[in-house]
Amino acid sequence: MANDQDGQRRVPESRLGRFARLAAMGVRTGASMLVERGGGSAAEHAAEVLGHLRGLAAKVGQMASYVDGLVPEQQAPAFERALESLRAQAPRSSREAIRAAVEEDLGAPIDTRFAEWEDAPIASASIGQVHRARLHDGREVAVKVQHPGIARAVESDLANASLLESFVGALGGKRFDTRAMLEVMRARFREELDYAHEAESLRAFGRLHAGDPTVRVPALVDECCGARVLTTELARGASFEQACAAPEDERRAWAQTMWRFVFKGTLVGGLLNADPHPGNYVFQEGGRVTFLDFGCIQSFAERRPFALRIHRAALARDEGEFARGVAVMVASKPGPLEDLAIAYTRRCFEPLFGSPYRITKGYAASMVEGMREMAVLGRKLPMDQFFTMPPEMLFVNRLQFGFYSVLARLDVECDYASVESAFIPQA
Repeated sequence: MANDQDGQRRVPESRLGRFARLAAMGVRTGASMLVERGGGSAAEHAAEVLGHLRGLAAKVGQMASYVDGLVPEQQAPAFERALESLRAQAPRSSREAIRAAVEEDLGAPIDTRFAEWEDAPIASASIGQVHRARLHDGREVAVKVQHPGIARAVESDLANASLLESFVGALGGKRFDTRAMLEVMRARFREELDYAHEAESLRAFGRLHAGDPTVRVPALVDECCGARVLTTELARGASFEQACAAPEDERRAWAQTMWRFVFKGTLVGGLLNADPHPGNYVFQEGGRVTFLDFGCIQSFAERRPFALRIHRAALARDEGEFARGVAVMVASKPGPLEDLAIAYTRRCFEPLFGSPYRITKGYAASMVEGMREMAVLGRKLPMDQFFTMPPEMLFVNRLQFGFYSVLARLDVECDYASVESAFIPQA
């Protein structure tokens, strides 16, 4: 892999180069690398390979680092330790490459846009990295800059059927219409490359949660934004790891805020923020949480009436109406697969039916296992009983698996039903 002047490795961009990097490990895809090797050094090597590939390959590794149930239980501790560094700080792009990207995108030298600029990034992820800077009016800002070459790398990944299958398979994708599901995937990941699109999503979430004392959406600095550069006010506070070690009352307040952010977004705003990465939260006192990443946003407007029906049934603890609502939402056919889909969805809604409820790692992992069980059953059924999930549900799965895994690490009992009941009348 080629190096930049300071020794940091550039993103391999071609489909062949990226595939060869995975194939050199004797595996076809990032996901299979996570489960076909043992623990220890293999996990560390997986983190290194996926991190330097970035793009969708890195997303596979990031998901495995925190989504319970994706990696076999006996291997999970080794992979979680090794991939934690990938989750927190993916490999960086060089100083020279980042400065050139900022100046090209903003059409001006860095020192004309920013009074101060820190070359060392404060965070790095699969698509971009974040730098601290100060505007000429004194405001501290966070500047997200796309990794040079990442757009071509992502396009190579989107053309790599085996890598797509690994990502989709981890989310229960074997139960989806393949063609439609791949189009949904490609649309979402291409949108993540368009920071102007992310800026619009950030504004939409800001309007939705305006006036909420605990949900915080950073303010944009429009004059310092472009297609590959996104500048917002700098958020200070505790990291996810620090939040998990905080007193129980603080963790409970944060969990309630996060639940309101996610489900008010879908049920009131019709917007699904499908990337619950632990690095996307900054925690402050009083239950306040700043939400950082708005790159993977899916419109939920068409599915919102179905979701509202089953959320309201769960809040009312009306099992019959809930089952009927699920059958309509997934367009099911009578038979054992429909029964399993209803039972699975009912399990997903236990935090409302059983509120107050403590989400555990075992419970979060059962979501992934339940989706696998439906995939296995589906392969055995005759066509008159088989049905596919709506393709838009793919990213609902990504949110569900990841969000529950995040809440499991906060490890606190919450009255989620009361949180939801307070905003659902707005829907």
